[in-house]
Amino acid sequence: MSLQEYLNAKPLYYDEIDYSRMPRVYETIKHSLKIHKIIHIIGTNGKGTTGRFLATALFANGYRVGHYTSPHILEFNERVWLNGENASDEELQNAHEELQKLLSKEDTDTLSYFEYTTLLAMLVFSECEYVVMEAGLGGEHDATAVFPKTLTLVTPIAYDHEAFLGTDIKQIAKTKLNAIQKSAIMANQRFVEVYEVAKGLADKNIYRVDELLNEDDKKKREVISKNLSLAPYLVQNLSLSISALKFLGVSYKVDDFKNAKLFGRLSRVVKNVIVDVGHNALAASSIAEALAGEKFTLIYNSYRDKNYKEILSILKPIILDVEIIEVVNQRVEEIEKIQNALDELDIKRTIFKEIKDAQNYLVFGSFSVVEKFLKEQTSVAKYTI
Repeated sequence: MSLQEYLNAKPLYYDEIDYSRMPRVYETIKHSLKIHKIIHIIGTNGKGTTGRFLATALFANGYRVGHYTSPHILEFNERVWLNGENASDEELQNAHEELQKLLSKEDTDTLSYFEYTTLLAMLVFSECEYVVMEAGLGGEHDATAVFPKTLTLVTPIAYDHEAFLGTDIKQIAKTKLNAIQKSAIMANQRFVEVYEVAKGLADKNIYRVDELLNEDDKKKREVISKNLSLAPYLVQNLSLSISALKFLGVSYKVDDFKNAKLFGRLSRVVKNVIVDVGHNALAASSIAEALAGEKFTLIYNSYRDKNYKEILSILKPIILDVEIIEVVNQRVEEIEKIQNALDELDIKRTIFKEIKDAQNYLVFGSFSVVEKFLKEQTSVAKYTI
């Protein structure tokens, strides 16, 4: 069975997760995995861009580097980045065949989509000196947490995936920060409770991002940000990646980041269309700040477990109206409920059909929304991931 056939048979989303399965399976096969220096990235938003900034800079400095991120937009290969480009179909298939030999049939059948692909990525990265590994939706119980780590990076923590992580910030922060093994660097946090939880981890070496950056780093950051036209929230992610380089003792140059932008983060695909894979209130706040003063037609849909009314309220200052894009997905909310939320917010709404040259569009709501939009709109298909 090919990798794609195997993954197609796995559900992408689960209502319940067996947190004991991944540690148990890892123990049975860890002797067969070559594990080098792992930088683990946890948090709510910004994990993907932070990881890509760091992985790109390490690769530019001559290291063999893997970056594991999720989910993907158009093809699975996007999740497994190896030495500057997405892993090839052949590399992924070879790793799949090797992993099938290592696992028992029971483990092959029961591992979740994300658990299996996490192990798959580690096989692809077997010759890497550094592996930048992004957590899925959690921290201590995430599939990526089973590996020994050189460093943990903590992006801003906020409300998201409450059904799995907890219903208040302290609870969410505790679940995420418990993934730290020895050393960590924290991005600037919006909630003071995150710092309070971190203080309770007295046996860990936890730094704040600014503690590792000097004036020269800040000047370089400014030049990199200008060269890449980074939105403010992406500059924060860049800062975290630079602090990781400093911690690791890796010297860096401005040009090391020239290929570091990750598609789907305020990416302009044509002159009047911006796409962003954000899907929670924190992402909406960052986008509203970055695009303040502009107005867009918002192409939108949402998962049921997201507070979409709050998200739409945050985005309201930058949107003229909303066009709901129809997405077939088991997690997507009923269109009527999103329409009701828009009516309550007094935001004009229709169903999305096609883009018009005279309007500016922001496509936002989830990876699924951006994927559906890009696959349907052949006129904006000339982009590069």
